Amino acid sequence: MKLGPHGRLLGGTLTLLAGFFVFSSSIFSQAHKRLQLTPAEYQNGEKRALAAYRKALPALRRHLSRQGAELGDPIFLRAFKHERSLEVWVQPQGKGPYKLLKTYPIAAASGNLGPKRREGDRQVPEGFYAVTTALLNPKSRYHLAMNVGYPNSYDRSLGRNGSFIMIHGSNVSAGCLAMTDPAIEEIYTLVAQALQKGQSSIPVHLFPFHLTSRNQAKFRSVYPQHQPFWQNLALGYSFFEARKKVPRVSSSEEGYWFDRE
Repeated sequence: MKLGPHGRLLGGTLTLLAGFFVFSSSIFSQAHKRLQLTPAEYQNGEKRALAAYRKALPALRRHLSRQGAELGDPIFLRAFKHERSLEVWVQPQGKGPYKLLKTYPIAAASGNLGPKRREGDRQVPEGFYAVTTALLNPKSRYHLAMNVGYPNSYDRSLGRNGSFIMIHGSNVSAGCLAMTDPAIEEIYTLVAQALQKGQSSIPVHLFPFHLTSRNQAKFRSVYPQHQPFWQNLALGYSFFEARKKVPRVSSSEEGYWFDRE
């Protein structure tokens, strides 16, 4: 059963985006002694991703070990625009509840609170998205990047448009989440390894803020036009908060629906 935009239940299931292309495991298993690349080597996306993997690996192993997890276990990303933070959650061994692995500060994010509506509005989207292997970009101008999959089916049903909304390195943004190069090396490695080891897509939930009742009341008078939309997002936020399980998400023109099973 699914919880919908107005608290109603809806049967059936419909997942978000799925990935088809998988990185070759040999890329990450090659012996490679140097962490720094020459300018020419840096233009090779596989070498760039491999160098990032090797730099990030020691710290990631420490963080994962504390949660009883390994590199390649399922990953979930959740970002909050007002708090300027991005959380990475991991599901150890692919079983049970997700555990918070690390919270990264967002170095830059343009726009205001509220959803993205059109190309060029410089807004960071709000809603439920997914990264597949096909959406990874190891040759980004911003070091490493992943496209969050905006617009999704719900955005398109409302006529929203835009493209190339990324989580990337560097510290500049025009509708994207800029995480700095060291942070994106860790995030990108976690995502790429989870995809390589079988996770079909990485859920990415983008929220205006932590959608608690208190915060919703705090922002109600400032952004009254967004209240119905944020109340719908809050159903998905609360689902994860209560269960530490990522809901399966579908949508209609009325809003998002969340699988309650």
